[in-house]
Amino acid sequence: MLLRCQMQYRLSFLMTIIGQFLVSFTAFAGVYFMLARFHRVDGYSFSEILICFSVVLAAFAFAECFFRGFDSFQRLINSGSLDRLLVRPRGVVFQVLTSSMEFSRIGRLAQAVIMLVYALLTCEIDWNPARVLTLILMLVSGVTVFASLFVMHAGVSFFTIEGLEFTNILTDGSREFARYPLSIYGRGILRIYTYVVPIALFQYWPFLYLTGRSEDMRLMLAPLAAMLFVIPCAAVFRLGLRKYQSAGS
Repeated sequence: MLLRCQMQYRLSFLMTIIGQFLVSFTAFAGVYFMLARFHRVDGYSFSEILICFSVVLAAFAFAECFFRGFDSFQRLINSGSLDRLLVRPRGVVFQVLTSSMEFSRIGRLAQAVIMLVYALLTCEIDWNPARVLTLILMLVSGVTVFASLFVMHAGVSFFTIEGLEFTNILTDGSREFARYPLSIYGRGILRIYTYVVPIALFQYWPFLYLTGRSEDMRLMLAPLAAMLFVIPCAAVFRLGLRKYQSAGS
């Protein structure tokens, strides 16, 4: 139903998709011109960097399309609309998910797919079933992590009333930050993105096995560990929902 509503103005919908594609294209252009001049960044080739960039962009675009309703959750609290959701027979999570889906994000997703296909064709990866599974896990885990961050943002809104900007740093900021393999920023940043916000668990560590930089097959399972991030994020949301007091009449 949401898709049909957005398609009522097809030209506007198409222009928005093109706009989303072009916005992300500027980030790609930045990477391209830098690598055209320096050829490698910390030993990583253009194709290798594109793998990291495209995986993160694809995961973010997909999560943003279906989970962006949680990003504006504070509006439901401020307006009292959350009370209306609580008395309905459907669960709150389902109602929030279906309240806002931004299908125009397909523009970003399309660019991510094009970059990923190009990178995989030019990176000379020694493909086998394990590496195919690694790539699938990277993408699925990435969607899970970014979706979890949106849910955490909604959970924090219960206690702050207004959404905090630091959660946007973790979502939009991480998308921009992870255009390159996270190891180039140093061990401190890599540890934060491994143990605190597990972006590296689906971007950097499995990438090492995918490209043959490491033969440790345990790295292909790192995305599964990243998916556990959904547990604390869901716990924050559930805690906020239990503590929520009605806006009243």
